[in-house]
Amino acid sequence: MTTGAPTPPPRTRPRRSRLRTFLPLGIAAWLVLEIWLLTVVAGATSGFTVFLLLVAGFVAGSVVIKRAGRRAFQSLNEALQRGGSPERGGGNGFMMLGGLLIMIPGLVSDAVGLLLLLPPVQKALSRYAERTVDRKLRQAAPGTLGDAFQQVRIHRPDGKIVQGEVIRETAAEPGDTAWEQRPPLTS
Repeated sequence: MTTGAPTPPPRTRPRRSRLRTFLPLGIAAWLVLEIWLLTVVAGATSGFTVFLLLVAGFVAGSVVIKRAGRRAFQSLNEALQRGGSPERGGGNGFMMLGGLLIMIPGLVSDAVGLLLLLPPVQKALSRYAERTVDRKLRQAAPGTLGDAFQQVRIHRPDGKIVQGEVIRETAAEPGDTAWEQRPPLTS
């Protein structure tokens, strides 16, 4: 006979999302495919040719990433000089992702990376990503991170973003150094 509080019933674990279930399997299948293709190419040509392909892919990918980063920095500089905000990415993110995929050793990742360097593919993917993010933000439940992003996006009727700053309701104490170190936001 035992005494004390009864033990609570075991809680059911939340269901794993499909992404968490199938992503590791997809990565494993992708790695097996990459290794298999490299061995097929090495068997058809030579190991040295495969080595040269991998080195060339690494160099080409690093050049693409450097170029995309430079374009993004130039776009940001020009936008700041104009006094506005930078354009909607301009494809630099997909260009950097394509360069990264080219840098990863493998032939499938090189093909996908080269595909991401094409402007029509970048435009189509950016439209799809924008629609998906907007849909997810609209479906965000109150109190979630998506809801916080939705609350921050305040637009005037003419489409311009309203700038603002947070004002602390409580009075600052004399020893509060964090309050003194933060300058007010200015436009």
